[in-house]
Amino acid sequence: MKRDDLRNIAIIAHVDHGKTTLVDGMLKQAGIFRSNQQVQERVMDSIDLERERGITIMAKNTAVEYNGIKINIVDTPGHADFGGEVERTLKMVDGVLLLVDASEGPLPQTRFVLKKALELGLPPILVINKIDRPDARIQEVLNEVYDLFIDLDATEEQLEFPIVYTNAKRGIAKLDINDDSENLKPLFDLILKTIPAPEGKRDGVLQLLVTNIDYNDYVGRLAIGRIFSGTIRIGDAVAMINGNGDTVKTKITSIYTFQGLERIEAKEASIGDIIALAGIEGINIGDTITDVERPMPLPRIKVDEPTISMVFSVNTSPFAGKEGKFVTSRNLRERLEKELLYNVSIKVDFDNTDSFKVMGRGELQLAILIEMMRREGYELSVSMPETITKEINGILHEPMELLVIDIPEEFVGVVTQQVGMRKGRMQKMQNNGHGRVRLEFRIPSRGLIGFRSQFLTDTKGTGLLNHLFDGYEPWHGPMSKRQTGALVADRAGKSTTYALFHLQPRGTLFIKENTPVYEGMIIGENSRENDLDVNVTKEKKLTNMRAASADDTIQLIPPRILNLEQALEFIKEDELVEVTPQSVRLRKKILEANKRPKAKN
Repeated sequence: MKRDDLRNIAIIAHVDHGKTTLVDGMLKQAGIFRSNQQVQERVMDSIDLERERGITIMAKNTAVEYNGIKINIVDTPGHADFGGEVERTLKMVDGVLLLVDASEGPLPQTRFVLKKALELGLPPILVINKIDRPDARIQEVLNEVYDLFIDLDATEEQLEFPIVYTNAKRGIAKLDINDDSENLKPLFDLILKTIPAPEGKRDGVLQLLVTNIDYNDYVGRLAIGRIFSGTIRIGDAVAMINGNGDTVKTKITSIYTFQGLERIEAKEASIGDIIALAGIEGINIGDTITDVERPMPLPRIKVDEPTISMVFSVNTSPFAGKEGKFVTSRNLRERLEKELLYNVSIKVDFDNTDSFKVMGRGELQLAILIEMMRREGYELSVSMPETITKEINGILHEPMELLVIDIPEEFVGVVTQQVGMRKGRMQKMQNNGHGRVRLEFRIPSRGLIGFRSQFLTDTKGTGLLNHLFDGYEPWHGPMSKRQTGALVADRAGKSTTYALFHLQPRGTLFIKENTPVYEGMIIGENSRENDLDVNVTKEKKLTNMRAASADDTIQLIPPRILNLEQALEFIKEDELVEVTPQSVRLRKKILEANKRPKAKN
């Protein structure tokens, strides 16, 4: 049976190519909002961090109605670090809108999401967005997309994808670049024509794959997924098959379908519907809801292995417990266990009692998790990010990344040198005109730890950097880390203008005057290789009345205040980042200066 009244699509693209903006336009033109309703931009980015950073972190679904046909739309993240979100959401749909920037063209994440879609046999519609950009190069980008499809071994049918040109911000879609269309109607028509309607047996054995978990204060946990076979009704007795293959009998208390940004209660749902179910205890992503009498599980969701790990531990600094609400190891464990329920691409090793090894796809993904935790009131210490190695045929292998860099021509030399120091090998160099060059490298994942800030400094903030997991290679040998040491406070107290002024020639400071410090806290970067213990609380001795006001004339260079990601990139093996709801501090693992040399030996 075919559901001609339904279509399920996912919007996939690289970061910042306009997915969420296009969904905004589709919602507005489908009449989801009242004409006088105030709607914020990127309405699908509902998490505070998403709005601040302008990126999508969690995949979300919505639905619009067009010509009597319901279109379920899944908005996916663009960052490779959130690839687990993309992989599971593609299981819910029958086709994809592949969005590509008319100037930047296909980038690493475009390759990643397209590869996953082609492997699942999903028909694509190519959407070339931002056609109004002054540096748009539409025909070249189209040729690059064809090359990418061929590179990914697309079939003949997949290569015959339809193309639509859009300006998502203005809500315009055109089938031909010279059309005078003023709305997204051509895109809606193309979706109905190209994306196949869901098929299956309405009266077959119930099979629903859970691809997302949400929470509602009134009904508790919500399992979101797609029905692949059968029909489900309120009150039905069903079986849940979990990750261990165990069958748990349960009853459906509520069914919700999606309309716009709201969930609407429904009495029943059938094949192809994307729904949310309430009342099922202990359900997780990848579980199957099926018939009690004839249980038939669906294949579980597989995601790529994590490549980066960090150790999250209890905050043991002298300032511990002063700024956070959740400070114990039990609090940390419970929060990480909760994260595992929602986040399929994170793994946690709970072997130790007060420190937990958290493994994920990249620094950004783990930094986002830490940022979310500190906003929720957690206090913790975090170790330096490390890559996860594996033994293959008795030889140590490490994860590799495909690194794509877009920079002005004058910075090619300095960037190539920096990547070379980190064992990167150039694969491709392309001059796109406009004075910019695109470089492709293959580089060990550990070579990228701490690289982003260096790269932005070297390119004066004009460079674009993207990377994507690209398999394993034998260990590339030792790699140079941060070349400089740290300036470390040697006593507790508050920093003074006088002390900071005299430390400025020693290196770069990370703190302002009147900042509370403790022994072992890192207050700056030494310009030399060694660590230096310094007194930042030193005050000027007053000798006469006139000297008392001399401090007012001292001019301090503005300090380099590190944010969370910069702090994680900066630290070495013997250092930690102390994260609280109010502060990000750097510290030595061993706080007492006299005990540190013994620990190194």
